[in-house]
Amino acid sequence: MNVTSLMHKASVGTAGGLLITSGLLLSTAVPAAASPTDRSPDCTEVKCVALTFDDGPGQYTDELLDTLEEHNARATFYLLGSRVSSYEEEVERMAEQGHEVGNHTWKHDDLATLSAEQIQDDLDHTDKAISEITGRTPATMRPPYGSLDDTARGAIDHPMVLWDVDTLDWEHRDGDRILDITEDETRAGSVVLFHDIHKTSVDAVPDVLEQMAANDYHFVTVSYLFDHELESGTAYSNARPE
Repeated sequence: MNVTSLMHKASVGTAGGLLITSGLLLSTAVPAAASPTDRSPDCTEVKCVALTFDDGPGQYTDELLDTLEEHNARATFYLLGSRVSSYEEEVERMAEQGHEVGNHTWKHDDLATLSAEQIQDDLDHTDKAISEITGRTPATMRPPYGSLDDTARGAIDHPMVLWDVDTLDWEHRDGDRILDITEDETRAGSVVLFHDIHKTSVDAVPDVLEQMAANDYHFVTVSYLFDHELESGTAYSNARPE
């Protein structure tokens, strides 16, 4: 086990409020999203963090992949199924470079407004679109807006990955603020939320990586951060040690 021996589980109520509780994960329910490489750190010995990018792929994704590769950083991309056919090369490249590709629904519908059947159809459709390109079914999903209700939690057959650091990059479109938020709020085991559909966010990533690396952080995928011990139907916000 790595830093995830003790981790925070998150569940979101019908009103969208976030409740964090501590708990032990006792079993492995989901296969690895990507095999560790010889460049993967030991998160029991060093500070690991998962950088995650929502709502793509988009026109800036290729530039982001260049930056991540230059910095030997792994990330997780939560993709909209409706967009992947327009960016097949970028999606294929994500998988080839060791990034994790996750399910962010087909077109960003609020899952708390859908029936169980609608949710399952949406996620299956998105899984299929991604797996046809990467050859791998997404191991995790992220609900749009972080919105879940009892129906959604019962219908989703993936681990649900939220976040504990929100850069709010979609709102302010300010690279300096993105940098400040990540520096102030990130801890070992954090899951950090960005959106690679915004040029300002992608432009901020080199400084984010350099600053965090200077503070001894290592950049890994979500599944690697959680030691591949994520349970379907459970929501997680971070893998911070107690």
